[in-house]
Order: sequence, then structure tokens, then C-alpha cells
Amino acid sequence: MSSQPTNHAPASVHIFHMLPQQEWDARSDAAIYAPTSLAAEGFIHCTGDTTRLIWVANHFYRQAVGDFVILTIDSTRLQASLQWDEADGFLFPHIYGPLNLDAVTDVQPFPRTDDGQFLPLARDIAQTDT
Repeated sequence: MSSQPTNHAPASVHIFHMLPQQEWDARSDAAIYAPTSLAAEGFIHCTGDTTRLIWVANHFYRQAVGDFVILTIDSTRLQASLQWDEADGFLFPHIYGPLNLDAVTDVQPFPRTDDGQFLPLARDIAQTDT
């Protein structure tokens, strides 16, 4: 994965991060979220649209056990640096620091089939804002 910065400017300010429901429920009352990927890789993985999020989920997490949630993040509210990096020919937003939770505008269950396939969302979260 390249970490070359790009001048890509998304049409939407919303980016998306998926994580296990259990991990989201177990977070402390802190005002920030710092997943293990932040310590291991130096950033938090996100996607710029829900279509790419579903592809990533089915490609990397279909065999993962348990429920997942999707965080909708308003990128204009981030306190950490946001950088769009290329991976496999696509640009992905990465948050280079902990996620301040006041940037999270929505949390919703990520629907799956019994065999683990992630499904399109029941409602469009790209337009969600609080």
C-alpha cells in the first residue's frame, strides 16, 4: 500500500469506517477512538463511499464472526490529519491519528447474510448529518 499523498478532493465530506460491534460497544467514555490499526499501521482505515465499503467488507471481513457497525464521519470535523492514499488502484481516506468522536455523525449496523456477506445499507448514510 502506497502512502503517497494525493490532491484528491471528494465530492462528499463524509467518510466511513467499519468495526466490530463488540469493539464499538467496549470503547471507553473517552472522546477519542483509537483502533489497533492506528498503533500497528499509523492510521485508521476508511472509505470514501459505501459501495467501496461493502466491497472492502466482503473482500477482507466476510469470514469474520460477529456483528459490525459503520461509522459515518464528517471529515471537516476531524482533529487528526486526513490523507487520501492509493491502494490497489483506488484512493482511500486514512485518518493519521485518533478519531475524535464528535466527528462521528452516525453509527448504524452493517447488515449481513447468514454466510457472512455484507449487504447494501437499508438507508443512505452518505447524506446523514446530526
